[in-house]
Order: sequence, then C-alpha cells, then structure tokens
Amino acid sequence: MCFHGGLLERPWAGRSGFDSPRNCTYVSAVSQPEIILIAGPTASGKSALALELAEKLRGVIVNADSMQVYRDLRIITARPSAAEERRVPHRLYGSVDAAENYSVGRWCSEAAATLSAARRDRRTVVIVGGTGLYFNALTRGLAAVPPVPAEIRDVVRARLAREGVAALHAELNRRDPVAAARLMPGDRARIARALEVVLATSRSLKDWQLENKPADLDPAKAAKIFLMPERDELFRRIDTRFDAMIAAGAVEEVRALKARNLDPDLPAMKAHGVPWLMRHLNGEITLAQAMEGSKRDTRQYTKRQATWFRNQLPGFKWVAPERALAEIEAQLHELAK
Repeated sequence: MCFHGGLLERPWAGRSGFDSPRNCTYVSAVSQPEIILIAGPTASGKSALALELAEKLRGVIVNADSMQVYRDLRIITARPSAAEERRVPHRLYGSVDAAENYSVGRWCSEAAATLSAARRDRRTVVIVGGTGLYFNALTRGLAAVPPVPAEIRDVVRARLAREGVAALHAELNRRDPVAAARLMPGDRARIARALEVVLATSRSLKDWQLENKPADLDPAKAAKIFLMPERDELFRRIDTRFDAMIAAGAVEEVRALKARNLDPDLPAMKAHGVPWLMRHLNGEITLAQAMEGSKRDTRQYTKRQATWFRNQLPGFKWVAPERALAEIEAQLHELAK
C-alpha cells in the first residue's frame, strides 16, 4: 500500500492475501475525523484494508461482524490477531461470552458509544464487517423493541428444545398471527424471537418494528464501500482461510466451546464451521468432511451476503480490492468539500 507524502509506503499485504496492485493508489490523511464503512463478504479482505486505513488515518476500527463479537471464537471467525489489535485500537471484538444472545440493538448502542468517544478524540472511525443488519440499523435506525427479560427468553428457548419449532409456531399463530404468517414454519430463531416479544410486551413484533429508533449515523457523511473480489478468487480465499484456521487450532477452539454444553440455538453455536466441526467431534463425520462442509456453507453464505447488500444497502459502492483505496479516497475528498 502506498500513501501520499512519504509517510507510509509499502506494498499491499494483508491477512486475506491481496496482491500488490500494478498501479499504486493513495489515501491522504484528512484534516477532520472521518467515518469509513467497509462491508463485503467473508474473506474479501475487509480486515486488512481496515487496518491499513486506520494506521494511516489515526483511526479506530469498530467490528461489524456478528460472530467476531464472541470471545470464544477468535480462530474460527478470523478475528484480528492480538498483534493486529496492538497496531491500532479495535472495538467490539471478542467482548461477548458465547453463552449470550447478542442483539443488533446492543451492537448499535455500543457502536454509537464508540463513535461518540472517537469523535471526542478526533479519531477516524473505520467500521468493518459483513453483517448487513448492523450497517442497516446504524444508518437507518432500529425497531424500538424493548429488551426481553432473561426469564422469558430462557422459558421460550427451553420449550423450543423440548417441544420443537412447530409447537412454538402454533402458539405464535394464536398470539400474533401477523408475525406467524410472515415467518417460515421452520425458522427456529425468528419464531422464538417473535414469541418472546409478544410474551414480554403483549404487542406484536410488527407493531414494535413500526416504531423506529433514529439512526446513529447519517450515511451521507460516511465513505461506504462493499469490497467484492471476483467469485473464483473469493472462493479460493475462503478455502485457503479455512485450511489456515484448522492449522491454527480451530478444532481445539470448537472442542472447548463444545465442552460448555451451550444451547445449540445460540448465535455463537452457528458460526461458520462450528456446526460441522461439532459433528466431527461427535464422531459423526471425518475432519475432511467437516472442512468441506464448512467451506461449502461459507461460499453459499457469501452469495446471500452480496444479494442482501445489493438490495438493502444500495448506497454502498461495490469495488474490487485493487480499486478500494482509490474509491475511499475519492469519497473522502468529496465529503471534505
């Protein structure tokens, strides 16, 4: 990577294996703290780009990946390494226990607090991740659903495990037919969530969703990109990265998670690779089968990520990795006018 003024000049290099571009692009430091949003599919190189930008622009990196919040899952979620975290401040990484059901609302609250602190310190903020719901809530607002008491959540989750999703969907249909009609009968997580809300508040989830909290960030004041390599290159990176995770100890990490006997419906238990490695540890499949299944699921997930962002957040500029720096520079200069 190269920058203006001789302050920092080095070839592009990152955890996701970017090649040095033939024609070097540049990002100049700006006089006012800026906000940069970097989205993209898994293994597209978002973290490497965020780290380079944050180092140059005296930035803080804020995690917008719903699995990298869990402290139990550093390897299997490709969280930044301890060495990378020492290079610039990283926020909202590894701060949540796997036993917790971390919500979009909680992320928004913590991200907003991080934004406020960075503005006071006059630091650039680089928000990076692949969780579209986080970016959507940050820039468009969030339904004002109050927190569900833990005792109600525990009862619903226990019933889900004991009675199955069909029984919960039937009860939801009695209590909140509008929500029940909008959900697939087998959607365990969303059915449980909708039932929790109506039991806790006596109101439909749909009613709450009509009462939005305001956005914490005006997207018109941020540089926004969706980093998208060519499909074959992206799939190669996914496969290479998962091989590296296994070599780095992902099986042992999942083994430690398995030993906690957590609810399998918790978000952390559904992180890419975890269900397949759990099956391997249970003796159901070989490690090779678990690896292939994990890679296949991740490749399929990146297709859904791309479709979601294209439809829901069209304001993000889609760019190839070799054009990312130039695009961010252009957007920052435009914002500075």
